[in-house]
Amino acid sequence: MEQFSLNTPAEGFIDITARIREYVRSSRIQQGICQVFVPHTTAGITVNENADPDVVTDMLAALGRMVPDLPYRHCEGNSPAHIKSSLVGCSVTLPVVASNLVLGTWQGVYFCEFDGPRRRDIWVQVVGG
Repeated sequence: MEQFSLNTPAEGFIDITARIREYVRSSRIQQGICQVFVPHTTAGITVNENADPDVVTDMLAALGRMVPDLPYRHCEGNSPAHIKSSLVGCSVTLPVVASNLVLGTWQGVYFCEFDGPRRRDIWVQVVGG
Protein backbone atom coordinates (compact mmCIF):
# COMPACT_ATOMS: atom_id res chain seq x y z
CA MET A 1 0.00 0.00 0.00
CA GLU A 2 1.20 3.51 -0.78
CA GLN A 3 0.21 6.79 0.78
CA PHE A 4 1.05 10.15 -0.75
CA SER A 5 0.04 13.73 -0.04
CA LEU A 6 -1.02 16.75 -2.07
CA ASN A 7 -1.21 20.45 -1.38
CA THR A 8 -4.58 21.53 -2.71
CA PRO A 9 -6.26 24.75 -3.83
CA ALA A 10 -9.41 26.11 -2.16
CA GLU A 11 -11.52 23.98 -4.51
CA GLY A 12 -10.63 21.96 -7.56
CA PHE A 13 -9.94 18.65 -9.25
CA ILE A 14 -6.32 17.48 -9.37
CA ASP A 15 -5.37 14.86 -11.96
CA ILE A 16 -3.48 12.10 -10.12
CA THR A 17 -3.62 9.52 -12.93
CA ALA A 18 0.14 9.44 -13.60
CA ARG A 19 0.92 8.85 -9.92
CA ILE A 20 -1.61 6.00 -9.72
CA ARG A 21 -0.32 4.42 -12.97
CA GLU A 22 3.25 4.56 -11.67
CA TYR A 23 2.31 2.82 -8.44
CA VAL A 24 0.35 0.10 -10.28
CA ARG A 25 3.34 -0.60 -12.58
CA SER A 26 5.76 -0.71 -9.66
CA SER A 27 3.53 -3.18 -7.79
CA ARG A 28 4.25 -5.77 -10.51
CA ILE A 29 0.81 -7.28 -9.95
CA GLN A 30 -0.22 -8.66 -13.33
CA GLN A 31 -3.97 -8.78 -12.83
CA GLY A 32 -6.19 -7.46 -10.07
CA ILE A 33 -7.69 -4.25 -8.78
CA CYS A 34 -6.41 -0.89 -7.67
CA GLN A 35 -8.24 0.79 -4.80
CA VAL A 36 -7.76 4.55 -4.37
CA PHE A 37 -9.06 5.98 -1.09
CA VAL A 38 -9.26 9.52 0.29
CA PRO A 39 -9.53 9.63 4.13
CA HIS A 40 -11.15 13.07 4.30
CA THR A 41 -14.76 14.16 4.83
CA THR A 42 -14.52 17.27 2.65
CA ALA A 43 -12.68 15.80 -0.33
CA GLY A 44 -13.31 13.00 -2.81
CA ILE A 45 -12.01 10.90 -5.65
CA THR A 46 -13.53 10.35 -9.08
CA VAL A 47 -12.84 9.11 -12.59
CA ASN A 48 -13.82 11.36 -15.46
CA GLU A 49 -12.61 12.95 -18.69
CA ASN A 50 -9.09 14.32 -18.59
CA ALA A 51 -8.80 15.57 -22.19
CA ASP A 52 -10.85 18.77 -21.95
CA PRO A 53 -10.34 20.93 -18.81
CA ASP A 54 -13.81 22.40 -19.31
CA VAL A 55 -15.26 19.12 -18.03
CA VAL A 56 -13.72 19.75 -14.59
CA THR A 57 -14.90 23.37 -14.66
CA ASP A 58 -18.42 22.20 -15.53
CA MET A 59 -18.40 19.55 -12.79
CA LEU A 60 -17.38 22.08 -10.15
CA ALA A 61 -20.07 24.50 -11.36
CA ALA A 62 -22.74 21.78 -11.32
CA LEU A 63 -21.77 20.63 -7.82
CA GLY A 64 -21.90 24.26 -6.69
CA ARG A 65 -25.44 24.60 -8.02
CA MET A 66 -26.55 21.27 -6.55
CA VAL A 67 -25.15 22.18 -3.13
CA PRO A 68 -25.87 25.86 -2.53
CA ASP A 69 -24.87 27.88 0.51
CA LEU A 70 -27.76 27.47 2.91
CA PRO A 71 -28.11 28.14 6.62
CA TYR A 72 -26.62 24.73 7.54
CA ARG A 73 -26.45 23.70 11.20
CA HIS A 74 -22.85 22.41 11.09
CA CYS A 75 -20.92 25.07 13.00
CA GLU A 76 -17.67 24.91 11.00
CA GLY A 77 -19.30 26.44 7.94
CA ASN A 78 -18.12 23.77 5.52
CA SER A 79 -21.31 21.73 5.14
CA PRO A 80 -21.35 22.19 1.35
CA ALA A 81 -17.91 20.52 1.21
CA HIS A 82 -19.18 17.57 3.28
CA ILE A 83 -22.18 17.13 0.99
CA LYS A 84 -20.08 17.36 -2.20
CA SER A 85 -17.68 14.78 -0.77
CA SER A 86 -20.57 12.40 -0.11
CA LEU A 87 -21.94 12.92 -3.62
CA VAL A 88 -18.58 12.27 -5.30
CA GLY A 89 -17.41 9.52 -2.93
CA CYS A 90 -14.18 8.77 -1.12
CA SER A 91 -12.89 5.82 -3.18
CA VAL A 92 -12.68 4.23 -6.61
CA THR A 93 -11.81 0.69 -7.63
CA LEU A 94 -10.10 0.21 -10.99
CA PRO A 95 -9.01 -2.91 -12.91
CA VAL A 96 -5.37 -3.83 -13.38
CA VAL A 97 -4.35 -5.90 -16.42
CA ALA A 98 -0.75 -6.75 -17.41
CA SER A 99 0.53 -4.48 -14.59
CA ASN A 100 -1.32 -1.52 -16.11
CA LEU A 101 -4.17 0.57 -14.79
CA VAL A 102 -7.19 0.12 -17.04
CA LEU A 103 -8.95 3.38 -17.94
CA GLY A 104 -10.93 4.48 -20.96
CA THR A 105 -9.24 6.60 -23.64
CA TRP A 106 -10.40 9.90 -22.15
CA GLN A 107 -10.50 8.93 -18.48
CA GLY A 108 -8.34 10.16 -15.64
CA VAL A 109 -8.34 9.81 -11.86
CA TYR A 110 -9.05 13.04 -9.98
CA PHE A 111 -8.60 14.08 -6.38
CA CYS A 112 -11.48 16.45 -5.60
CA GLU A 113 -10.92 19.26 -3.11
CA PHE A 114 -13.98 20.98 -1.67
CA ASP A 115 -12.58 22.66 1.47
CA GLY A 116 -9.02 23.78 0.90
CA PRO A 117 -6.39 24.81 0.70
CA ARG A 118 -5.06 21.87 2.67
CA ARG A 119 -2.51 19.09 2.71
CA ARG A 120 -4.41 15.93 1.78
CA ASP A 121 -3.60 12.23 1.86
CA ILE A 122 -4.38 9.60 -0.75
CA TRP A 123 -4.07 5.86 -0.17
CA VAL A 124 -3.51 3.43 -3.05
CA GLN A 125 -3.53 -0.36 -2.84
CA VAL A 126 -3.17 -2.92 -5.62
CA VAL A 127 -4.45 -6.41 -4.97
CA GLY A 128 -3.79 -9.36 -7.29
CA GLY A 129 -6.52 -11.76 -8.15
